[in-house]
Amino acid sequence: MTLRAHMMDCPLMISDILVHAAKCHGDQEIVTRLPETGQIHRQNYAQTHERTQQLANALQKKLKIREGDRVATIAWNSHRHFELYYAISGIGAVVHTVNPRLDPKQLIWMLDHAQSKTVFFDKQFAPLIDAISKACKSVKNWVLMTDKSHLDGVQTKCKSYEELIAEYPAEFDWPAFDEYAAAGLCYTSGTTGDPKGVLYSHRSTVLHAMASAAADVIGVGARGTLLPVVPMFHVNAWGIPYAAPMNGAKLVMPGAQMDGASIHQLIEDESVSYVAGVPTVWLGLLNYLEAEGKRIDSVERVLIGGSALPEALLRAYEDKYGVVMQQGWGMTEMSPLGTVNVLLPKHEGLSREEIIQVKLKQGRLVFGVGMRIVDDNGEELPWDGKSSGHVQVRGPWIASGYYRGAGAESFTEDGWFQTGDVAHLDGSGFMTITDRSKDVIKTGGEWISSIDLENAAMGHPSVAMAAAVGMPHPKWQERPLLVVQLKPGAEPDGASIIEYLRGEVPKWWLPDAVEFIDEMPIGATGKMLKTKLREIYKDYEFPTVDA
Repeated sequence: MTLRAHMMDCPLMISDILVHAAKCHGDQEIVTRLPETGQIHRQNYAQTHERTQQLANALQKKLKIREGDRVATIAWNSHRHFELYYAISGIGAVVHTVNPRLDPKQLIWMLDHAQSKTVFFDKQFAPLIDAISKACKSVKNWVLMTDKSHLDGVQTKCKSYEELIAEYPAEFDWPAFDEYAAAGLCYTSGTTGDPKGVLYSHRSTVLHAMASAAADVIGVGARGTLLPVVPMFHVNAWGIPYAAPMNGAKLVMPGAQMDGASIHQLIEDESVSYVAGVPTVWLGLLNYLEAEGKRIDSVERVLIGGSALPEALLRAYEDKYGVVMQQGWGMTEMSPLGTVNVLLPKHEGLSREEIIQVKLKQGRLVFGVGMRIVDDNGEELPWDGKSSGHVQVRGPWIASGYYRGAGAESFTEDGWFQTGDVAHLDGSGFMTITDRSKDVIKTGGEWISSIDLENAAMGHPSVAMAAAVGMPHPKWQERPLLVVQLKPGAEPDGASIIEYLRGEVPKWWLPDAVEFIDEMPIGATGKMLKTKLREIYKDYEFPTVDA
């Protein structure tokens, strides 16, 4: 018989994170470069808690948001977006973060699929909202995330954020409820078909934040200053808006300006010690530093995710600027942390070149993430640093299924999530991704569906077959190369195909080049052999890096 302990059963609530920050780190700042003006705005955690309570009152009393309702955000990183994270989940509703870079048709589908009742958006996205608002049937209210003076030029009938919360008191009794209740909803584009929704709980979010506080994960406390350049519309900015207040760290929000000069100014002005974002951001900052002769001496560590850390980038930052570069790996379905690359004591005796090879691995398993590598027959492979197989994961902040029952094939019968990556693990839990089982193209931390791009290209009257493959790119890590087999009698015209695609896919999906092939390589099962295409074009260089 199990002997039960005498421990209190207290549900893990996201609202408790902000209450703790307000009480114990009340004077710590959240600094925002305002998306609508570019001006710097400052408020501390105590003030943020007061404003969040005003917002919670407004959500319930003015907008009639109830427990379980989805409330969408289409916004940059800012103090207002931070307040929405806590107010929406704090009343028992669900924060539905929406990626504004998606195609408008996909945005409409996503808002409808989530049945979001209210949408909060930044001023920069007003033209997008004006274009889609009439088609969004579930949305009852649109709220512009600024003050009343910036409502001009917005055609969609909306309220201003500051006016919305102004009439309500800064007092709210945060409810406690089932910790398994949904708190956040983020859609992953995947590689085929419609996006799939990942529904985070209060419990999973709090546990993920606690795990990220470990010294060998993010580990930034009250003496640290965090700059999340990774957007809050993408996997909750890797959980940083929860981990930072939980541990009393100062937060610096970049707003809409993420070019090298703007990021450098924030780092310098706010003495930023830890920065997180995709490699493209750090390439842009590096170019600025080298062109202007600037430094970033306050920065101790940079966490890179979304796509692999280029060796040249690692060497440049560590050797010239003394910044520790950390690679991390995860997925939307994982909240997202799975691995973070932190060296072990046994690595201290290695040469510089040997250490670099360790740091180019995707990282070491975070406690709470279970991982196994299996072969094509589902048999588990050893952690020997050599045996590559399909990566499967499970844990308390990893999805057990998709919103509204989609994508059941991504989960095994014994409860593991199939990531779609192929990798090997060594005896210390370091993972190295060796391939992708799906042909997704990763560009600047975002994913492009090769199949959707191919299907769109084959709508061109001259195209018989098309294959999109990700090729190395000096700025974006990967960009799509479109390989085309023409219909008989058609003349090769890459410009015409790209122009046709402008009306079919998002602008950043457009291939950087089109190459023509006499006969597409086809396998025994009738599928295109992309492995063969990659072999053919292994030394390919895009005509220009500015495409």
